[in-house]
Amino acid sequence: MQGTVLIAGASGLVGSAAAIAFMDAGWDVIALSRRQPELLEGRSYRHLALDLQDPAACKAAAGKLSNVTHVVYTAVYELPGLIAGWSDPQQIETNGQMIRNLMEPLSAAASLQHVTLLQGTKAYGAMVAPMRIPAREDQPRVVHPNFYWLQEDYLREKSAAAGFTFTILRPQLIVGPNHGVVMNLPPVIGIYAAIRRAEGQPFGFPGGADWVWEAVDTRLVANACVWAAEAPAAAGETFNLTNGEVFSWRDMWPAMAATLGMQTGPDAPVSLAEYLPAKEPVWRQIVKQHGLRDIAMADLLGESHYYADMCFSYGQTEPPAPTYVSTIKIKQAGFTETCNTEESFCFWLQDLMARKILPPAG
Repeated sequence: MQGTVLIAGASGLVGSAAAIAFMDAGWDVIALSRRQPELLEGRSYRHLALDLQDPAACKAAAGKLSNVTHVVYTAVYELPGLIAGWSDPQQIETNGQMIRNLMEPLSAAASLQHVTLLQGTKAYGAMVAPMRIPAREDQPRVVHPNFYWLQEDYLREKSAAAGFTFTILRPQLIVGPNHGVVMNLPPVIGIYAAIRRAEGQPFGFPGGADWVWEAVDTRLVANACVWAAEAPAAAGETFNLTNGEVFSWRDMWPAMAATLGMQTGPDAPVSLAEYLPAKEPVWRQIVKQHGLRDIAMADLLGESHYYADMCFSYGQTEPPAPTYVSTIKIKQAGFTETCNTEESFCFWLQDLMARKILPPAG
């Protein structure tokens, strides 16, 4: 099966990867985002500049989207500072309204067949209480403030009324090449390393108590989106997604240090949300010295430095409660792709260096 897929949030971490995966699979792609997706340069697709918070603009755009057969919805609105916004009523309502603004006119204008919605493992309530281990897709909903439920309940209702199927994907920590997004660690790690090197310091781990976690490469998530669009077994289902293994930051730190041409050192606990913006003058010198792309640090980080503090358990002396999820369901349904997490982080650090966003290893 091939058709025309609309990627909502196409400049983001999953959206850009999904657009590439669908193009590689022979689909026609419409990339919806407020800005041109950088990672799609040189590829054949149609860009639709659209603000999903503007219902009138969405309604006007829908008339030009009658050929859309599939949607991958990855768009998200996050407040500055990231973490506190996850339970903020305004952020929750905004995200709920955004999917309505798109889907209401689109479902009337196009003959939709399938919609894939991105959630995450916050669905299991780890931010409010310890999770059931492993978290499974069929466990009762953990009721807590979260825009996922607004979007999911709406999509279930709309799919039944409009006659399309849907799939919900719940990836763990996603790793990819995008800078300036809300939750992507490779640019944060790479900028931190470059500043440490410029100041003659080793690449010490900046976090707190070590813990074992799971992650997923954005290419794997993108391939799962293509699979979900075509697989009958995905219709009406929710699936967790990981690379298929666990990792710990301190065990993975030496491989990233080697990729970046750094020496590891003793732990160097610091809030990256505070440390990195304060080092903007150092970063400007690094950019000039290595002829890097002239991008302000704030535009490189997005909100991901706040995410890094959480992921690295900065300030915590005890490991956070485990957040493992089961991926048995999606494997039994037919999607069995896996990825080496250490190789994933190192691959994307190398990609950022090749694109002259990070300085070369040295």
